[in-house]
Amino acid sequence: MTLSVAHLSDPHLTTGPGAAAPAAGLRAALRRVLTLDPLPDCAVITGDLTERGEPGEYTALREEIEAFPLPLHLVTGNHDVPEALVGGFGGTRFLGGGTRTSYVVEHPAFTVVVLDSWVAGAPGGRLGTGQLARLDRALALRPGVPALVCLHHPPVPVGIPFLDAMGLADGPALAEVVAAHPRVARVLAGHVHRPVTASFAGSTVAVAPSTYRQSGLVLREGVPGYPDEPPAFLLHVRPDGPPGSAWATHTVPTAPAAPQG
Repeated sequence: MTLSVAHLSDPHLTTGPGAAAPAAGLRAALRRVLTLDPLPDCAVITGDLTERGEPGEYTALREEIEAFPLPLHLVTGNHDVPEALVGGFGGTRFLGGGTRTSYVVEHPAFTVVVLDSWVAGAPGGRLGTGQLARLDRALALRPGVPALVCLHHPPVPVGIPFLDAMGLADGPALAEVVAAHPRVARVLAGHVHRPVTASFAGSTVAVAPSTYRQSGLVLREGVPGYPDEPPAFLLHVRPDGPPGSAWATHTVPTAPAAPQG
């Protein structure tokens, strides 16, 4: 049986001036997901759901995703506010039916583990020992069933110094947990606003591009800026085959976002 997961990131929804472009970008990405054949088993948005983490922005997000017919899992980013996210989506399918921003969803053929790397007042991220211990326990269940670990901050450097300076502080500790569980097929992240893949603890980190705007590929000191590159998302696929078949990751361009305004 073919498995697939649509991996979106960094829509940065907002309200007021400037709201049109990020909303149009997310809308286009969600429409594109629904044109895939077969449809993905679920979708994940790996953080920076909003620009400022304000309740009204989560209301705007809910208006965009409420009618989306596939399972959809939301992840907290550094631009989000966990309390406001729970206020807008607690108890819904978008947070696994619970009221925490770190949660587990057991799909029939795979597991999605969502982690919260948000740190108050900081652009970088951290998971902490408690969350890592819960991850270890979750991954110990259903051995042999693929697992996708989802968070906002990539746990490895991506080669863009400006962004690496605000990465995941306890990436090595996450690597220890992932290395102990071969069932982890992918570690899904965002934050970088461009597609990146890297080996990680016997698995693979896949960083999704933004549905809104992309960061520049600036492999030296300096602010990357936002070049005119198209929005996209990733599709992680395990083709039909014997148990243990490798996963593949595709980059799926979407329709351009509307002009900023």
